[in-house]
Amino acid sequence: MKIPALKIGKENLDVSKLAPLIAFAILFIISAIASPYFTKIQNLMNILRQVSYTGTIALGMTYIIIAGGIDLSVGSLTALAGGMGILAMNATGGNIFIGVITALGVGILGGAFNGILVTRFNIAPFIVTLGTMSIFRSMTLYMINAGEYRSMNEAYRVIGGGKFLGIFFPVWIFLTLALILQVILNMTKYGRYVLAVGSNAQVARYSAIKVKLVTFFTYIITGFTVGVTAIMFSSRLNAVGSSNTGQAYELDAIAAVVIGGTAMAGGSGTVFGTVLGAIILGIINNMLNMLGVSPYLQGTVKGLVIILAVLMQYKSSKSNK
Repeated sequence: MKIPALKIGKENLDVSKLAPLIAFAILFIISAIASPYFTKIQNLMNILRQVSYTGTIALGMTYIIIAGGIDLSVGSLTALAGGMGILAMNATGGNIFIGVITALGVGILGGAFNGILVTRFNIAPFIVTLGTMSIFRSMTLYMINAGEYRSMNEAYRVIGGGKFLGIFFPVWIFLTLALILQVILNMTKYGRYVLAVGSNAQVARYSAIKVKLVTFFTYIITGFTVGVTAIMFSSRLNAVGSSNTGQAYELDAIAAVVIGGTAMAGGSGTVFGTVLGAIILGIINNMLNMLGVSPYLQGTVKGLVIILAVLMQYKSSKSNK
């Protein structure tokens, strides 16, 4: 059965595109009923703060998935970028600027490395990023002998722990990047090229679009968002654990993108949908904790949510044919 479209004036509004917003509204209402503490301002701010880390990575992942790719290395790269940033900061007497630039640079270089392997050597993104996931984590462990990267500058904590108008800096950064990347996706030539490449790469080539270059830059964008997350997370704790920082970030990022309505097959999606997807995941985690569900089962819930979201996309695509 075809998903209906609501007629508003001369335009049609596809109900399926509202699915993330509807899911968010329903989940919010259920959570508010299930726990009186859910709607407390402090709890809501904590949810936004928690999702801002993986959510920021998911913003870049949205571009990769829309273009028909995937990146499994983002969690390991987060640890590497954060650790290298702290090492550079400590080596320069606690210079925060140097630490921030280093973390961003490592993130972008890691993304570029993935992009080159995918576009220049035509290796499947899944295989490339599965390999670099191990490489980045191994490098992070080796450089400090599986220990902890700890900053010598306590002022570094301000980036991850400071507030503006009562809202944590990471939340502001997350939402600002989301706005910028949504504008790029919807209102620039590059954004249209990303959508075209994901819809049909061969047709995009016939349209004189440089498919490999467009794809390469999706990995650069994701590397940048990974670097931003590395800064926010490492500054919050003023340290980076070489073995556990960024663990399962790739799962959360992909889940946020898929729940937000981006098609795993590529060709369609929105950054704002990803923001909603990240918040939905945050609410689920928050309610599981409030209801006393074992943390060992939370991964099961995330996995089921991803499968359900992909299944709904598949059913929707079949019904619209």
